[in-house]
Amino acid sequence: MPENFTTRELDIRTGSRETVYDLTRECESFLRDAAHGRDGLLNVFTPHATMGVALLETGAGSDEDLLSALHALLPADDRWQHRHGTPGHGRDHVLPALVPPHATLPVLAGHLALGTWQSICLVDTNVDNPHRRVRLSFVG
Repeated sequence: MPENFTTRELDIRTGSRETVYDLTRECESFLRDAAHGRDGLLNVFTPHATMGVALLETGAGSDEDLLSALHALLPADDRWQHRHGTPGHGRDHVLPALVPPHATLPVLAGHLALGTWQSICLVDTNVDNPHRRVRLSFVG
């Protein structure tokens, strides 16, 4: 890998409930170590077939609103062809088509260039797997 590329894998516990997990602090910590004040791009990727990465305002109800919207779009019932795990688990495998498992974000002078209320979040509806991995990569 070139010197201007750095990557780190994180182990994240999302718990046994559907969740929107704010990853922003972990991303900022990684950039302090990796970016050294440079401009570049941060890629956030999760190698799971049942989880996504979203930019979202957290703490004001938007995280719960997103989970409610996903429930409306992807009900946890027996309609899904993919049938293992908890009832309705097939919907968890459709989630990454709506909330992709990656995001690429601008980094300016070593800091995330997010909007005022934006946070980088993991969206995890899979209650069967509370142990998750996330790969952060910086190029700059």
